[in-house]
Amino acid sequence: MMKSVTLDPTEILMNRMQVSDAPAATAATASPFSRAALLAYACLIVYASWYPFSGWRDLGIHPLAYLDAPFPYYWTLFDVATNVVGYAPFGLLLVLAMHPRIKGLAAVLAATLTAALVSGVMEAVQTYLPTRVASNLDLCTNIAGALLGALAGAILRHRLLESSRLLELRRRWLNDDAGRGLVVVGLWPLAQIYPVSHFFGLGQLFGALSGWLSALLVEPIDLATLLFNGAALSSEQYWLSEVVITVCGLIGGVLTLLVVLRKSAPRLRLALALVGSALLVKIFASALFFAPENAFISLTPATLRGLLIGAALLLPLAFLPSGFQRRIASCALILGIFIINLLPPNPYFVSTLQTWVQGKFLNFNGAAQFLSVAWPFFALWFLRRPAARKKV
Repeated sequence: MMKSVTLDPTEILMNRMQVSDAPAATAATASPFSRAALLAYACLIVYASWYPFSGWRDLGIHPLAYLDAPFPYYWTLFDVATNVVGYAPFGLLLVLAMHPRIKGLAAVLAATLTAALVSGVMEAVQTYLPTRVASNLDLCTNIAGALLGALAGAILRHRLLESSRLLELRRRWLNDDAGRGLVVVGLWPLAQIYPVSHFFGLGQLFGALSGWLSALLVEPIDLATLLFNGAALSSEQYWLSEVVITVCGLIGGVLTLLVVLRKSAPRLRLALALVGSALLVKIFASALFFAPENAFISLTPATLRGLLIGAALLLPLAFLPSGFQRRIASCALILGIFIINLLPPNPYFVSTLQTWVQGKFLNFNGAAQFLSVAWPFFALWFLRRPAARKKV
């Protein structure tokens, strides 16, 4: 005979609550992409705030004296908008990175206070830089931008991290641990902003090292001139080097994307979108910093030849296992760094760079140069991590 079992109503209610809470617990997961993006963006803020890292001096002014100083007499709407827009993504990423441990109003307050602390330190250190001015107006606008970004993050958190079309596509197209790779891939088009001597020729260290050494030694130093002692290549050699560097940069960037994609993802369309965005950024930056008629100045015959050769090589490489793609991408990036740093300066590029109008983009120039130099090393770091070696 079967025995009847009587359940306590309280126990039944607790069991139902546990079942209903299971999907929410599954959805409320941390976002490695947001945290990696936050780290990268914080590095950009530091670099852009303290660029050009030269001429440090102590004028006897307390670094926090700017807090109770009068607002600057001269300011522009461009400066205010730049500060607000610059810190809005920082506030947004802070809220997303704290999810799911801290949510809602607490996340907004924590993100705003963190951004205020970061901005306060950035402004205080600018007291010791001759080309920068610590400003309480900048601090206020930075905090305002971070607050707006944090509010947007709190409002969009559910759609961005828990239930959204983008999240569904991410699960279908990307590896489970592709967060860091997405940050690296997303920075590749932005790294094309800074003008370099060769198309996709990222990782050019001599220019950045010359600036840093000049700041430390308090005298101008040009490492390229010292190392090559006026050496120059023929036009054919420059042409060949530009082709090879373009091929290496294209293969390194696209294969880094393919490493994080599942086999079910539309690889061709995503690769074309990545390369197309990099080309558009390059064209727009050339038109903005030089002149509109120079928008396509970087698309030389050698560059176009390199793009065609790189595309032809990528067709078979796209079908290789991710492990082989990772190794080939690393080799292409290393070869590109090696060649571009061993080439003597191109006199045509040097003369063109002298016409670069920095103006209000001086601070942005620092962040752009940092990305241009550091991106290949970020990619190599990611490609060597176990997360990039998984086969899906």
